[in-house]
Amino acid sequence: MATSDAVKDPAVKGKLKLIILIVVAVLLAIGLSVGATWYFMHSPKSEAVPQADVNVKLPALYEPMAPAFVVNFNANGRQRYMQVSVTLQARDPADLKALMVHIPVIRNNLVMLFSGQAFDDLATPVGQEILRQKTTASVQEVAQKELGKVVIDQALFTNFVLQ
Repeated sequence: MATSDAVKDPAVKGKLKLIILIVVAVLLAIGLSVGATWYFMHSPKSEAVPQADVNVKLPALYEPMAPAFVVNFNANGRQRYMQVSVTLQARDPADLKALMVHIPVIRNNLVMLFSGQAFDDLATPVGQEILRQKTTASVQEVAQKELGKVVIDQALFTNFVLQ
């Protein structure tokens, strides 16, 4: 009779309910894990391919913009000039080739950008880096407008002379 009295005891009933609840939760977790594994293992392979391709980074390509840009300044009553060689860094050769069709527009925009700078600002490394970033943005803007994507990662100054 001791066992039947133990089942009727409220403390034992509470522990029994807790054990049943834990067992059901563990079985549910196992079932969800098996179901999710089966789903992902049997999903169509065509969906997984683009995700793998997105992570592949193409090697960098460099396209120099020749000739170098030359800009005249009148700073503090003296005639000054800047010469800068620009090289574009991209990843996709087809996109870079398509962008090269628009080099006249890009060169025009860069000449306007360079000639609008203050000579004293360009004399500092910070000023030169800001100009390089503006150059990158200008080229990316033309690419976005004409090709629908930015195409280049950055514009690099491979030669920068202030005199």
